[in-house]
Formats: sequence, C-alpha cells, structure tokens
Amino acid sequence: MIGVEAFGESRACFEDVVGWLSGSEAASLDHGPLEDDLERRGREVLRRLLQDHFDLRAGQEERVEVTAGNGVIHGSVEAEHTRVLTTVFGTVGVERLAYRHRGAENLHPADAALNLPAERHSHGLRRLAAVESTRGSYDAAAEAISRATGVAVAKRQVEQLARSAAVDVGDFYAASVPESGASADVLVVSVDGKGIVMRPDSLRPATEKAAAAATNKLKSRLSKGEKRDRKRMAEVGAVYDLAPVPRSPADVLASKSDGAARPAPRAKAKWVTASVADDAAEVIGRVFDEAESRDPEHKRRWVALVDGNCHQIERINAEAEQREVNVAVVVDLIHVLEYLWGAVWCFFAEGDTAAEEWVRDRALAVLEGKAGDVAAGIRRRATTAGLAKAKRKKADDCARYLVNKGDYLDYPAALAAGWPIATGVIEGTCRYLVADRMVFSSPHGVPVCALGRQAVRVGYGLASYRHRRVRASLGGGPERWGAGLPGVPGGAS
Repeated sequence: MIGVEAFGESRACFEDVVGWLSGSEAASLDHGPLEDDLERRGREVLRRLLQDHFDLRAGQEERVEVTAGNGVIHGSVEAEHTRVLTTVFGTVGVERLAYRHRGAENLHPADAALNLPAERHSHGLRRLAAVESTRGSYDAAAEAISRATGVAVAKRQVEQLARSAAVDVGDFYAASVPESGASADVLVVSVDGKGIVMRPDSLRPATEKAAAAATNKLKSRLSKGEKRDRKRMAEVGAVYDLAPVPRSPADVLASKSDGAARPAPRAKAKWVTASVADDAAEVIGRVFDEAESRDPEHKRRWVALVDGNCHQIERINAEAEQREVNVAVVVDLIHVLEYLWGAVWCFFAEGDTAAEEWVRDRALAVLEGKAGDVAAGIRRRATTAGLAKAKRKKADDCARYLVNKGDYLDYPAALAAGWPIATGVIEGTCRYLVADRMVFSSPHGVPVCALGRQAVRVGYGLASYRHRRVRASLGGGPERWGAGLPGVPGGAS
C-alpha cells in the first residue's frame, strides 16, 4: 500500500482532469481550446507523477557507508536535503540523504543512482536544447522548448546547455569509429573552406587588418568589386570509403534524363569535421588521423579531393609525407567546370546556346587528359579575337588554372581506377554543417559559439546524446557522490 499512498497527489490530480473533462466547462469548448487545456493539465499530471516517484525513492533510501575520493569518510548523515530539477514536465524537488564531513562538501549517493546532472536542467531538456540549437537562433530554440514542454528556459541557459552538450563530441567520435572498409575500397579524404561572417573582434588578424584598412566608395552599400572583409574561414574536412566504379569521360558527362549515365561511386561511412577556430593544418591533421584509424598500415589506396587551394594541397602533401602514406591528389571537376563557364562568356553572347556545347567539349577534353591543350586553345582564341585585357580576364583565369593544376587533373587515371572526381561530400558539409548551422544559427559570429554549434551538429545525434548521459555520470565520480557504493561510478561493482 505504500506505493499507492505515495502517489496520492498524482491520483488526485488525474481525477481532477477526469472531472474537468466530464464537466460543463470542457463540454462547452471546441476541440482546439480543449486540446490546449488538456495538454497543460496533462503535463501537470506527469510532473506530479515524477515528483511522487522521487518522494517514494527518498523515503526508501537506505543509509550506507560513504567515503570521498580523497579517502575521507563522511559519517554524518542528514535527511531532507532537497535539490531542484527542471524536467520536460516541469520543476520538481529531489529529496535525498546528505553525507557530511566537517570542512568538506556534502555527498549525495542518491544523485548517482538517478544520474542527476550537476546543474538543474534534466537530460531531457538538455537533449531538446542541443537539438533545437542546431536549427536556428537561441531565442528560437528557447521558444521551441517552451512549445514542446511548457517549460520556460532562458536564452542564455539554452546557449550554456548547447555548449555543454558539445563537450563530449570528441569522445563520442573516439568511441564510435566506423568499421574499416574493404581492402579494395578507396579511402577518400577531402578538405575545403567556407567563410562565415563574424564580429570585427572575432576576425583573424589578417582579415581584421584588411577590414580596418578598407575604404569604400559609398557609405550605404558596396560598389562593384568591394568586399566587407567580415568573414572568418571555417576549415572543413571529410573522410569516407567507397567501392571503386571505373568510368569513362563520356560516362561522367552523360545525361541522367536519357538513362545513359553510369552510377558514380557512392560514399559510405562518412566522417566530417569543421572548425572556425582551428587553422587548415590542424583540421587536415585531424582528417589524416581519422583516415589512419581506418587504414593504420596504409594498405589501401588513398585519394584526396580538393578544389585547387594551394595551401590545402601543400598541407595534404606535408601530412602524407610525414605519415609515409601515398596520397593521390585530385582536383574537383566541378571547379574546373566553373572556370570553363567563366571563360565561355568571353567568346559568346549571354544566353547563346552554343556556349553550352563549347563548355561540354572542353570538359570532355579535360577528362581525357588534355587540360594543357584546352588552356592553350582558350588563350589562342582570346588573342585571335583581339579581346581587351578586361574582356579576356575570365579566359586567362581559366587557362592559368588548368595549367597550374595540371598535376592534379589526371582524370583518365582516376576514372579508370574508379575514383571519385567531384567533392560532393565536402561541398554538402560546407552547406549543411557550416552555412546552414554555423552561419544561420550563430548570428553573433563568435568563434566559440559557432564551435559549440558545429560540434553539436556533427556529433550530437541520439546515439551521442546517450553517450553524453553516460559521460555525465562518469564526470561526477566519487568526489561528488561518494565511493564504495554499489552502482556508483568509481564505487563497488
């Protein structure tokens, strides 16, 4: 009967709801207000059920011997020590025994049994804060939590919960390393950068200096060619496996609509990372760490996909040399196409359908390993046409790019081996992780704020949230709860 008596308030609250539903007030409502009012009353029933459960456990808590992590015995025991816990149902009080020792903090073994966080917000609210923070601003996250639970959480508290949620993402990754791919699978690493608008005091030194020295022609807006110098580069990296799919240049350019296109290699076991605080060398180092965890003996074929950024290529080659691994660097075909499309309008009128055929022919030639010939032909045509320097600039840029990146445009070998030649994975990471998350949901442009959000976005699925809950208990340890207790981390087994 003790369990029935303990839940007396919950039962009374439930009967009140049933009585209200049976009465004239509820009968006069249409379904909208009825639904809203029942939701509010139902939350209160759930809150009281949880409160009654905690009260029941408090009444059943047995005294035990408690020793702190430093070996000091906490022999004095006081009852009715209550702490506040804000849950998805509302705020409740958790009463438990306090084990005391003069000059030392109280220890509460019951906190370990309940795996209570050190702060007042429950794991359920923390999960909501982490999920909602990746979808928009902190204000929007607070509003979403209130809509879902009826619990008011301040914007600053949501920000703090999101940051604390990101703390264990690294440990989550370390504990959930993807299985190594087959020996015949290609191991692909890819890096890129994405600019994020920042506050002036959060810019990198070089960008801050350029912004301070910039002078604009107009006060109210930028003129053509002017930049605000307000962005800080987020360094992005990805690692994934794929089974090789040999293709021909014609396969790559075949149209999907006519069914002639051959399926491209498909990425699997993707791992992505991004940082607005670390530089390219640090991010690329982490990318290589992940790749080596999948192929520690360097028996597989490694391929690095890049957009042609010289510093990134230098860092990839430096990491490969340091780790004594052979990495084939391939420049993304999409960037080559962008340069070709920039060049084509030097020779054709805007909207001329012949431009599309011109780009396709040059792209096919590049895929066949004739990038140098394409560059020479573009320069020759610009010269023959007598184009002014300004008019032929895009053509010269394209030709220069094809020549400078020639060592990394060996598409015939890449296609024959079945390697990928487009950076779709890293471009998607830049869009969904960086642009949609670090930019959209970090309106203040503070590096640590963006870092917390990107970490949550990358690693904070439900699996990593469960990892976070375990880490919360392990992070307390005997210093907080007391050692030598069954079921307590660091205690008896």
